[in-house]
Amino acid sequence: MDMFIKVLFLVVFFAIMIGVGIYCRKQATNVNGFVLGNRSVGPWLTAFAFGTSYFSAVIFVGYAGQFGWRFGLASTWIGLGNAFIGSLLAWNILGRRTRVMTQHLDSATMPDFFKKRYNSKSLQIAAAVIIFVFLIPYTASLYNGLSRLFGMAFGIPYSYCVIAMALLTGVYVVIGGYMATAINDFIQGMIMLVGIVAVIVAVMKVNGGMNETIALLSQESAKLPSGTEFKGAYTSFFGPDPISLIGVVILTSLGTWGLPQMVQKFYAIKSEKSISTGTIISTVFAIIVAGGCYFLGGFGRLFGKMSEDGVKPEGGYDAVIPQMLEKLSPVLIGIVVILVLSASMSTLSSLVLTSSSVLTIDFIEPVFYKKNGMGEKKKLLSIRILIVFFIAVSAVIAIIQASSPVMFISQMMGVSWGALAGAFLAPFMYGLYMKRVPKSAVWINFVIGLGISVGSFVCNLTGAKFDNAVLEYFKSPINAGMLAMLAGIVITPIITLIAPAKDIERVNKIFSCYDRKIVVTSKQSINEDEGESFDTVPEQDNKPVQKTNVNRTKRTKNKKRK
Repeated sequence: MDMFIKVLFLVVFFAIMIGVGIYCRKQATNVNGFVLGNRSVGPWLTAFAFGTSYFSAVIFVGYAGQFGWRFGLASTWIGLGNAFIGSLLAWNILGRRTRVMTQHLDSATMPDFFKKRYNSKSLQIAAAVIIFVFLIPYTASLYNGLSRLFGMAFGIPYSYCVIAMALLTGVYVVIGGYMATAINDFIQGMIMLVGIVAVIVAVMKVNGGMNETIALLSQESAKLPSGTEFKGAYTSFFGPDPISLIGVVILTSLGTWGLPQMVQKFYAIKSEKSISTGTIISTVFAIIVAGGCYFLGGFGRLFGKMSEDGVKPEGGYDAVIPQMLEKLSPVLIGIVVILVLSASMSTLSSLVLTSSSVLTIDFIEPVFYKKNGMGEKKKLLSIRILIVFFIAVSAVIAIIQASSPVMFISQMMGVSWGALAGAFLAPFMYGLYMKRVPKSAVWINFVIGLGISVGSFVCNLTGAKFDNAVLEYFKSPINAGMLAMLAGIVITPIITLIAPAKDIERVNKIFSCYDRKIVVTSKQSINEDEGESFDTVPEQDNKPVQKTNVNRTKRTKNKKRK
């Protein structure tokens, strides 16, 4: 009976996901529809697509297990950082400007944005290669956490879990494209919201409730480098290692600003109202899901067993959360499995859709179809084939990586996240706000982001140790990723001040998208007319801007154009 309940949950879940893919197939008949949902996705779907792409099994199993073990309840700060920096600030700072400028440039991907914003085809190709290389290990890391829970709940071999998840995700993404992904993300997001609350309540009851569980955790002491013990370290406000905690908060929160699969969600937003509503929904979702995951992980030491080295848990960090959940009822275990399956599949679908569209639009077409382009049918076919390719490659890597003791989930994600965000965050963000950013600054960011993250990966792979405390600190993929992002944010404005201004007329034409007169400027209201693009920008007049509400703006704008 117990197994029947778990299997029933899975069958119903799989049927819904594939059904949505079939339902959305009519909206995936061209590249714009397949990749961006025709830029007509509403606030709820966009917000949930953003949140579910953000949080996956890597967060629930990998990060919550590792950082909950290391920082205790202070790991909850990571979830709050994800909510207020990674969601609230990201939507406010990037959302509107991304939607307006990418429509103006007729850009569907981040590499395409770099090409048109900085007038460099080589930047487009380089960015596409970076995404292709570094999204694969990120994608592979998604399978690992899921497989551990499936093994705990069903006793299914790891490889079978990987293959099942890969096949199911591939089916609905190939059939329905972005819209199927967005609708499934919404369904999966609702499951995640309900599931994380139910799991936290159930886990707290194991030790007699919230107060009793916290009291037990307060008896755990952390050994400091000086040899002394920090009693109650894992229930303290900032935990036993606040410096390392800050690095994790910055990487996992600020990093979303430069990840192509996250930023691309802003490309598809339908209207001005979607920005405001989506900001609130996305932030609340992150508080509950991310905050809940890290809060739950903070109690890991009460459930996991210490290994012989006296530092890591037995079975590794990735085993902490499964050990915490294995004594729950069959119904709750079924909910947990669906929760983590939802989180993983939503992120996987976003990653493979981003990877395949980028490789097709920004590498294959400009390199191999220079003269006449690929055409809509060839592009769609290429994107669909590459989705299958990316899923297959990441699944193979996940199966091989499972037998390797070198990298665990958070390390794999840390390297990918750090390289991508370190390379792209600064040039993308400043490209939306500053006219004088030169393409040389973009190249320098690419070199810094990749150099620091790959250097960290090599150091960990070879087991290098440093006498210098600073170098040892940044050897961690997490801290290295933080350094790469912050370096780009600081260096880019300096280069902009030093480098001579070029292409002033072309850049002014690009930035005119923010000042197009429609009653309010595009900084305040998204232009929903798809007819205007970068190549057909009307001359700007000098009439004063009249401010009014959004609904009246749309009616007045349409009357004027008629």
